[in-house]
Amino acid sequence: MRATAVRRTALAACAASLALLATACGGGSSDADGKDGKDGTATAGSSAPKAPAKALSAADLEKASLTEGDVKGHKVTKAGPDDEVPAEGVTVDKKECLPVAHAMYGIAQEGSVATTKRKVVSEPKTDGKKALEDLTDGEAEDALKSAFDLTSTFVALTSYDKTAGPDAFAALKKAAADCAGGFTATVAGAPTKVVSLAEEKVTGGDESAAWTVVSEDGGDSAPFKLVALRKEGTVATFFAFNLAAAGGGAKFAVPTEVVAAQDGKLA
Repeated sequence: MRATAVRRTALAACAASLALLATACGGGSSDADGKDGKDGTATAGSSAPKAPAKALSAADLEKASLTEGDVKGHKVTKAGPDDEVPAEGVTVDKKECLPVAHAMYGIAQEGSVATTKRKVVSEPKTDGKKALEDLTDGEAEDALKSAFDLTSTFVALTSYDKTAGPDAFAALKKAAADCAGGFTATVAGAPTKVVSLAEEKVTGGDESAAWTVVSEDGGDSAPFKLVALRKEGTVATFFAFNLAAAGGGAKFAVPTEVVAAQDGKLA
């Protein structure tokens, strides 16, 4: 490919990938109080504290939510109405997998008091040494790849009453184990086939867990990262997507910077 063409494509890809990733991990609702959770949440044994945790109020939860500048190298924005996925709009072919589907779309579970949601997108990596017009063919090709190597993470932060937070976390862990072989979730009438869930390593909060979720569509597969972190009665879920990884051209890791930043604000 000629250098000029590659540079032009790279510029277009930068703009396109940022726009796509801004909504790639959409789900959940706009920043608003999420009252009582929806039906379908399985309960499981949890590490609930001996004394019921006091739920964060909507105002306190907003203060604990990520804002621009909290995650270095990332842009943080509030989720909007277009990211809304109501609980009644999500169904699964295996009832035991519903907590996983809800976590993927940032849907609060039974006993929730308030919820806030954010979209966190990594910024393009640049060495800052050369302008695109000065790049060689090889450098321009690398710039094109980097334009798609961006990760978008949808973060849902929910406060729960009494032991509902630990119970929701435990239910998600159980569901992920029970549904490791996959399931099909239908969202707003469109089916999404999850073919596998595999555990990943993550730390933070009073307890945390992470998985690689692989979905399949028309023979093409795409990996996502799902993380859950609990601090007392508050549970954060993170659902991340990388455009380059979806095309099979790269692997991406759990968004640890985003998880750590949210963990720090809950401390």
